[in-house]
Amino acid sequence: MSSRMGFAAGAVICAALLGYGYYLQYVQGLEPCPLCMVQRGFFYVVMALFIIAALHAPRRIGTAVYAGLVILFAAGGAATAGRQVWLQHLPEDKIPQCGPDLFFMLENLPLSRTLQKLFQGSGECAAVDWKFLGLSIAGWALAWFITLAVYAAWLAARRWRQL
Repeated sequence: MSSRMGFAAGAVICAALLGYGYYLQYVQGLEPCPLCMVQRGFFYVVMALFIIAALHAPRRIGTAVYAGLVILFAAGGAATAGRQVWLQHLPEDKIPQCGPDLFFMLENLPLSRTLQKLFQGSGECAAVDWKFLGLSIAGWALAWFITLAVYAAWLAARRWRQL
């Protein structure tokens, strides 16, 4: 498998995950919380990096750079998903209060305050409306961010050994 195909496969995985998220939102009626929206943004960045790398078809150093960027943004997504999983496992009396929705915050709060509230999460981020094999959407996002980071590292290591 060429590095181009390897990076393209990562992009396809991200696109499928995002597509399923939109299916859950628009077909199943599950509204994403602020932390879910942040995770969605990280999946978009990771997908964009995979697409750019697939189009570029980098050699050894380029593959390492793209993989490093994917790992960096996947780590950000994993941290966000991990925060949401943590919120979901808090005792009910420790869950933070629900705050305003994302669009209200963007229109009425300074960007720095909106970002702070987004990354902190709120009570709505602790709700678990969907599970598969015992994991919530945030749990699956965490697993996929870790998988994508490991996959990117594998692509880089594989490319490094080839040349």
